[in-house]
Amino acid sequence: MKSETGFDHKLYDRFPTKGPRPDGELKALEEVWCGPKGWGWFTAINNNYVGILFIGAAFLFFVLAGILALVMRTQLAVPDAGFVGVNTYNQLFTMHGTIMMFLFAVPMVEAIAVLLLPQVLGARDMPFPRLGAYALWAYLVGGLIFFCSIFFSLAPDGGWFMYPPLTSKTYSPGINADFWLLGIGFIEISAIAGAIEIIVGVMRTRAPGMTLARLPIFAWAMLIFAVMIIIAFPSVILATTLMELERLFDWPFFDAARGGDPLLWQHLFWFFGHPEVYIIFLPAAGAMSTMIPVIARHRLVGHPLVVMAMLATGFISFGVWSHHMFTTGMPTMSVGFFSAASMAVSLPAGVQVFAWIATMAAGKMRFNVPGLFILGGLLIFVMGGLTGVMVAMVPFDWVVHDTYFIVAHLHYVLIGGMVFPVFAAIYYWTPFAGRRRLSERTGKIAFWLMFTGMHVTFLPMHLTGLMGMPRRVFTYLPDRGLDLVNLISTVGAFLFALGVLAVIIDLVRNFRPATEGNAGNVFDSPGLEWLPSGLYSTRSIPVVKSLYPLWDNPELSKEVEEGRYFLPGTATGERETLITSPLNAEPQYVARMPRPSPWHFWGAIFTAVFFMLLVPSAYGAAAVAGVIAVACLMGWAWKLDEPMSKDMVDVGAGIRLPTYGVGTTSHGWWAMTILLFVAGVVAAMSMFSYVFLWSRRPDMWIDPPAMWSLIVVVGGYVLSIALMLGARKVVRLDRPRAAMIATGMVVLAWAAMAAAWRIDWVTWSGAGLDPTRSGQGSTVFSFIGWQGFYVIVCALMTLYVVMRWLRGRVSPARPTSYDVIALFFVFVAAQAGLAALLTRLFPGVAL
Repeated sequence: MKSETGFDHKLYDRFPTKGPRPDGELKALEEVWCGPKGWGWFTAINNNYVGILFIGAAFLFFVLAGILALVMRTQLAVPDAGFVGVNTYNQLFTMHGTIMMFLFAVPMVEAIAVLLLPQVLGARDMPFPRLGAYALWAYLVGGLIFFCSIFFSLAPDGGWFMYPPLTSKTYSPGINADFWLLGIGFIEISAIAGAIEIIVGVMRTRAPGMTLARLPIFAWAMLIFAVMIIIAFPSVILATTLMELERLFDWPFFDAARGGDPLLWQHLFWFFGHPEVYIIFLPAAGAMSTMIPVIARHRLVGHPLVVMAMLATGFISFGVWSHHMFTTGMPTMSVGFFSAASMAVSLPAGVQVFAWIATMAAGKMRFNVPGLFILGGLLIFVMGGLTGVMVAMVPFDWVVHDTYFIVAHLHYVLIGGMVFPVFAAIYYWTPFAGRRRLSERTGKIAFWLMFTGMHVTFLPMHLTGLMGMPRRVFTYLPDRGLDLVNLISTVGAFLFALGVLAVIIDLVRNFRPATEGNAGNVFDSPGLEWLPSGLYSTRSIPVVKSLYPLWDNPELSKEVEEGRYFLPGTATGERETLITSPLNAEPQYVARMPRPSPWHFWGAIFTAVFFMLLVPSAYGAAAVAGVIAVACLMGWAWKLDEPMSKDMVDVGAGIRLPTYGVGTTSHGWWAMTILLFVAGVVAAMSMFSYVFLWSRRPDMWIDPPAMWSLIVVVGGYVLSIALMLGARKVVRLDRPRAAMIATGMVVLAWAAMAAAWRIDWVTWSGAGLDPTRSGQGSTVFSFIGWQGFYVIVCALMTLYVVMRWLRGRVSPARPTSYDVIALFFVFVAAQAGLAALLTRLFPGVAL
C-alpha cells in the first residue's frame, strides 16, 4: 500500500509487542482518565458518561412524544369526542411531530455515535469531547424548556413544518410560534456540533491500519449521516431565522403582498425535511448492517455495494425535497424531475435490504431480541417503502396528499427504518454499556406488543386516508365509515405503548452503567467496540488488518488488554489519542484530550437560556445570558493550545510521533473547515432566496446603490482577507515581534471588515431600500444582518487573539489558533463580498 503521509507501514510489524506492558503504565492511564464523582457528572466529557446521558435524554423525549400521541389517539377514538379542544389538539400534533423529528430521531443517533464511535474506531475518545458534552447539555436544557411550553398553552400549533402565512404574526400573534422558531433553530446548532464531532472523529481518529476499505459499516453510516446534516440543517436554520425576522421586524420574506412568497419557506424547509428521513434512516441501516452479520453468524453479503448504496442514498435524497410540493402548482418539468428522483432514491435502499436478506439466508439467523427487532423493522420498512413509491407518483399523490394515508406511510418508514433498529441496538449494545444484558423474556414480550401495536395502529390509516380523512383534524363526524377504523388505530397505539413500557421496565430492572467493567461480548461480535475497556476506552490502540478484527484474530482482545499496541499507557501524562491520516489511517501525531471542566456545561446552559429569553422579548436578560455564555466559551477555548512538556513521544514499540499538528494535519483545522462549510450552505441558501423572490415579483425591486459603493465594500473585504493571510504567515516567523505584528494585523483586518459592513448598510439605506416594504429589502438586509453577526464573532476572535498575545501564549511553533481564526476571517469576508456582488449586479448594474 502506498503511504499517504510517508509513514513506514513496516513499523506495524512491530506489533503486537512481545510481552505485556508493566502494570504501572495501566495505573497511570487509569488515573489520568478517572471518571467524575457525584456532581462531576455535569462536567464529564468521557464518551461513556456523555453517551449514556445523551441516549437517556433522547429516549425521554421519545416517551414524552409518545404520550402526546396517545392523547391524540384518545381524542380520535370516537367521533365528536371532547377529550381535548381544537387549540390543544393543534399544539399536541405540532409538539409530537417536532419532538420526534428534532428531539428524538437525530439526537438519538448522535448519542449512539458519541457512545460507540470511539470504540468502533479503536480511539480513546472523540476528538472534541467537550463539544459533544456541550451538544448534550444544550440539547437537553433547550429541549426540556421547549417541551414545557405545552403546559402553559404556549406550545406551537402550526404543525412540525410551520407553514406560513398561518405562522405569521397576523394569524399566530402570540409567542407560540416563536418558541418553535428559536427553540428548533437552537437545537439544530446542537445537532451540527455533534455532526462536526462525528466527521472529524471518523476521518481523523481511526485506529492505525483502518483504511477506508476496512472502515466498519456503522462508521460509514455515521459519516454519511453527519455530512448530510451539515448540508441539510443550515437550510432550516436559515428558514427559522427569516421567519423570526418577519415576525419581529415585519420583514416580508413570506408575505406575497409585499414581494415575499410563502413557497420560499417550503423550499427551504423541505430541502432539510425530506433528507431528514434518510438522515434518520442511514445510521439505523448502518446499525442493522452491523448487527445482522453477528445475529446470522455470517459476514455481510455485498459489503462494498452496501457502502455505495448508502452514499447513493445520501446523494439522491437532496434531489427530492419538492416531493412534498406536488400540489403547489410547480412547473410540469420540475414535478417530473422530483417524481423520478423520489422513485430513484428507493433503489439504493433496496440494495441494502437485499444484502440483509442475503446475509440472513447465507447464515443461521438467531431469533433473540435484537434479531426479532431487526426482522420486524425490516418488514415494516419495506412496507413503508412500497407506499413511498406510490406517493412518488404525482397523480396518486394528488389524491392522498394531506390525508391519513401519508400519516401511515410516514410512520411505517420511520418506525421500521429507525425506531425498531434503535430498540434492536439497545438490546444488542447494552452489554457494552452496562454491567449485564437486558432480559430476553421481557424483550420478546416488548417486541410482540410493539410489532402488533404498530400494524394495528397504522395499517388501518391507509384505509382512512383513501376514504378521505384529512390529516391534522381534531375530530370527525359519525356515520362516515371512519368510526371503527379509528377505534382500532387507538387500541393499537396503546398496545405499542405497552411494548415501550416493557422496555422501560427492563431497563430500570437490569441496566446499570458499566463504570468498571461491562457484561462483555455476549453475542461474539467482531467489532473493536467489544475490546476490553475502561473509562479510557481500550488499554492500547490496535493495528487493524481486516473488517472483522475479532473474528480474524481471536487473540486481539488479550493483546490489547495487555497493552501490546499503540499508546499502552499515557505517553504525555495527559488524556490522549492518536490522530491518523484521512485515507489510510496512518499515525500522524498524538492529540491531547481536555480534562473535565465546567466551561462547556455552563456555556450550554446560558446559550439555551439566551435563546429562550428571546422568545418573550426579554432582550436585556438575554443579553446578560449571552455575555455569560460567550465568557464560558472563551474560558473553554483558553487552554486548548497550550504547550506540551514533550515535542515527540514514544507511542509504542519505539515509534515516535509529534504531540502537535500544524495546518491541514490539525484536527482543529478540519473542524473549522467543516463549520465554514455549514456557514457556506447558509450563504448559498440565502442567495437562492434572493434570486427566488426576484423571480416571483421583479416589478417590486429598485435599482442598487452606485457602483462606487460596490468597489469600496468589496475592496474592504479583500483588504481584510489580505491582512489575515499576512498575519497567518507572520506569526510563523521565529522572530521576537512576530506575534505582536500578527496580532496587530488581525485587529486591522477586523477594522476593515467592520468598515465595509457599515458602508454596505448605509449605502443601501441611502438608496431608499426599506426591509419592511419588499422582498428585495428583506433579503438584502438579511445578508447585511448575517454579516453583522459574523463581524461580532470576528470581534470576539480578535479579542481572544489580543488576550493570548498579551499573556504570551502565541508562538511560531503553535500557530493553530491563528490558522483557524484566519480561515474564519477569510470565509466571512469572501461570502460578504459575493453577497455584495450578487445584490448589486443582479438583476441589473448601477452606473
